[in-house]
Amino acid sequence: MRTFRIGGIHPEENKLSAEIPTVAAPLPKQAVFPLSQHIGAPAKPVVQKGDNVKVGTLIAEAGGFVSAPIYSSVSGTVLKVDTTIDASGYRKPAIIINVEGDEWEETIDRSTKLERVADHTELTPEEIVNRIKWAGVTGMGGAGFPTFIKLMPPPGCTAECVILNGVECEPYITADYRLMMEHADEILVGLDLLMKAAKTNRGYIGIEANKPKAIALFKEKTKNNDNIEIVELKQKYPQGGEKQLVDAVINRQVPAPPAIPVNVGAIVQNVATAFAVYEAVMKHKPLFERYTTVTGKEMAKPANFLVRMGTPASELIEACGGLPVSENKVLSGGPMMGKALISIDAPIVKGSNSITVISGREAKRHEPGPCLRCAKCVDVCPMGLEPYLLATASSMKMWDKCEEELITSCIECGSCQFTCPAFRPLLDNIRIGKQSVMAIIKGRAKK
Repeated sequence: MRTFRIGGIHPEENKLSAEIPTVAAPLPKQAVFPLSQHIGAPAKPVVQKGDNVKVGTLIAEAGGFVSAPIYSSVSGTVLKVDTTIDASGYRKPAIIINVEGDEWEETIDRSTKLERVADHTELTPEEIVNRIKWAGVTGMGGAGFPTFIKLMPPPGCTAECVILNGVECEPYITADYRLMMEHADEILVGLDLLMKAAKTNRGYIGIEANKPKAIALFKEKTKNNDNIEIVELKQKYPQGGEKQLVDAVINRQVPAPPAIPVNVGAIVQNVATAFAVYEAVMKHKPLFERYTTVTGKEMAKPANFLVRMGTPASELIEACGGLPVSENKVLSGGPMMGKALISIDAPIVKGSNSITVISGREAKRHEPGPCLRCAKCVDVCPMGLEPYLLATASSMKMWDKCEEELITSCIECGSCQFTCPAFRPLLDNIRIGKQSVMAIIKGRAKK
């Protein structure tokens, strides 16, 4: 079995909801749509207070080239265009809709018939990219980069393969696993579409060894397809990072930023993104719902939901029996890379793969101590960085030193903080430093 070469850790696995079939989440009473659900410029509202919308109605258009439109996931009336607290805890522009019924746009194909690429000669690479762009599809396993841009490599770069990320290495999350088990055919058609759009005939799906049923299912479905390889990977975190996945699957290492996977011939997409691509291209369905896990060791009923975006996290938690009677920390995402929610009323957005409830002792941080100079953080860093140095330089606002030591290469996986015996907040400090250095770099580029 393959894996990436540098660093990595093995956190305790808690896939509590792995064998729980996905169910449709209840419709919210009110849906909230932040206008920044992707990397790049926020979307611009095209509706106003009092407008009636259906499921699939465009409510905000792309705000620039690096941006993505947003579609309503509900039918009802626009209450207001205002601000709301998002998962980061900051107030951001949003569209708020009162839900009334469940009326869909008639252009969306809601049938379960599987459409295949070979049956649609009208789907040129350019047409596929245009439909993905129109539907507002973004990366659904990470930072939310607009998918159509990844399919347009910069000058001098050529895609040699498309790699689907079915790793899901966060220790609690099972949304991608359930999606793979329940919609393997659609994911494979999505991969075919991505390969055609990228003008390559080579595809890979990387899946960790702790998902044997998914590996067996996809191997069976691709046994007569020489263009797609199912790659069984050793279980190691953070193998879901795209640079680590490229290294594991095709044995190529992506250089430091601004280099991206296509610089070494690979386009990486999440399996959930491939499913969204299938629905966008073949079913004319914009991206307005997704698979999301709600889980935690003390949760009464961990679950996997097909959830409409804009649904408050609090309503999903209630559907799972409510918060435990304990001290709780609610995360958007998993315990390794997720961020604590300021309010559990924060809405589900395109990148919301999980709501994880950490309870009891695990919800409390240990008191940090002085650095022991053990170098464990250096050993486990999958990017070959020196986290102790970056964290110290960040805390002292030594931005030149942070940039010199390649802080922008950090993928914020949390391996350093997880392994630190002194419980130092390494990732917290590095995140602040990375944001500051990236702002400085962008400022320089504008001059």
